[in-house]
Amino acid sequence: MARGTDYQLGALALFLSIATIAAALGFQYIGGYVPCMLCLIERYAYYAAIPVLFIALVLTAGGHRRFAAALFLIVGLAFLANTVLGIYHAGAEWKFWPGPAACGGGQSLTTSAGNLLSEIENIHVIKCDEASLRFLGISFAGWNAVASFFLMMISFAAALAAREQSYETTATDL
Repeated sequence: MARGTDYQLGALALFLSIATIAAALGFQYIGGYVPCMLCLIERYAYYAAIPVLFIALVLTAGGHRRFAAALFLIVGLAFLANTVLGIYHAGAEWKFWPGPAACGGGQSLTTSAGNLLSEIENIHVIKCDEASLRFLGISFAGWNAVASFFLMMISFAAALAAREQSYETTATDL
């Protein structure tokens, strides 16, 4: 089975999803930027999209383009929701609207009772309405909205391409 446009777009979406979440994890674990609650929630779309995109690529390579189209569509919808969440988060950072009332950091405490008091004293709460870093005037949340928007568009394009190619395959089989 030939690898058409749907496969190429799906592979691009998969690659960009992996690169984006790897960058976020790199900023966290190498750069020391502790994510807030909204940042962690924004990662869910990537964690779900990566295996779903992989399955969609396997399906499209195997000629099951209708099923692949449905999965690409689901991924596109997940990134649409993530785009909206990223815009909400970035808007809260710019004080356009209030962020969630209960938004603290993703730091964990020790399980040792001896270190518990010292760790509580050194906890730094990460607030959702404060950008920890801005690059070109855009925060991590803003860049997530941009990345999610492009991943949404690529996923929807892959879904359309898979749907069209499934109809072409069906028409030639008749």
